[in-house]
Amino acid sequence: MPEFTDQVVVISGAAGNLGRTVAHTLEQRGAQLGLLDRRPGRLQEVCGHLADDPRHLLLGTVDMTIPESVEAAFAQLIDKFGRIDVLVNALGGYRAGMPVHETSLDDWNFMFELNVRSTFLACKAAAPHMLQAGRGAIINVAARPGLKGRANAAAYSAAKSAVIRLTESLSEEVKHHGINVNCVLPGTLDTPENREQQPDADTSRWVSSQAVTEVILFLASEQARAVHGAAIPAYGTS
Repeated sequence: MPEFTDQVVVISGAAGNLGRTVAHTLEQRGAQLGLLDRRPGRLQEVCGHLADDPRHLLLGTVDMTIPESVEAAFAQLIDKFGRIDVLVNALGGYRAGMPVHETSLDDWNFMFELNVRSTFLACKAAAPHMLQAGRGAIINVAARPGLKGRANAAAYSAAKSAVIRLTESLSEEVKHHGINVNCVLPGTLDTPENREQQPDADTSRWVSSQAVTEVILFLASEQARAVHGAAIPAYGTS
């Protein structure tokens, strides 16, 4: 697995199951971490051991759907680190279960705000600094339903499709400036929450957060320098 010694890596949704796995793995590989989440207690709980390390910055009150909150967070990151080498947008969420004609506007908007708006605002905040530096990597997290809509999950599928299109468009804009923009498409993550919600599922077919993390680290590394605008499947065997 690639090393990230002294690279500055910013992770949104760092207290989530995938975000924290990415953070812990990158710490072991020498990265300086900027961890963003809106749940200060949760971020402290899962990544608190990093708070006393001056190489890292934990920001636990960042709402990634609010422009002012994102802008303030990235100002703090630049003030501390002076640059952003890698951005991992691990924030996202799932809400489904209703057919289109029964889906509320609130649920539709929630899926787009959590999955698309947050990714857009983070990319918008990070890209100028990467363009100035002439290098960088951005990895977004989409999902398999972003490639093909599923019944009773229109809002989620549409939102994740938008993340893929955002990834492709941004990649076309910055790939000639030394910046790689790609996304990963996890299958069902093997998390305690998913096991609780799907007690009869065959979890052996699910994908672990660590396995998805390894794909993300590849996309963030020099080994992926020729990969631009890709949507990499990480489905496990599901």
